[in-house]
Amino acid sequence: MPENTQIRIDKFLWSVRIYKTRSIASEACRRGRIIINNVQVKPSRLVLKDEIITVRKLPVIYTYRIIEPIENRVSAKLVSKYIEDLTPEEEKVKLDLRHAGFNSYREKGTGRPTKKERRNLDRFIGDIDHP
Repeated sequence: MPENTQIRIDKFLWSVRIYKTRSIASEACRRGRIIINNVQVKPSRLVLKDEIITVRKLPVIYTYRIIEPIENRVSAKLVSKYIEDLTPEEEKVKLDLRHAGFNSYREKGTGRPTKKERRNLDRFIGDIDHP
């Protein structure tokens, strides 16, 4: 590719597999979740080599450096040729904490919890105070 390749940010985010579809990447841009060099960007913003991208996918805020802009989607193995992950380890731990949250198990065939069971469960978890 030529040295001065410029690609739209939504297409780039899709091509390096940060988002599953280009429309989801565009929506993230419109909602202000994509930041390049400390500025919120629109989906049509062109990206350049060595720019820093911040992607807010709550609860984690990812940071990437563009090694080489790419237009076509690549396999997961090749993504490291095009972006460098600069996300601090503390941010990645937030994702682990979210997945390690409270998991409950209900026997198959018991159906949905009753209102009383739901209130007891909410009190146990501590999310909601019911009378």
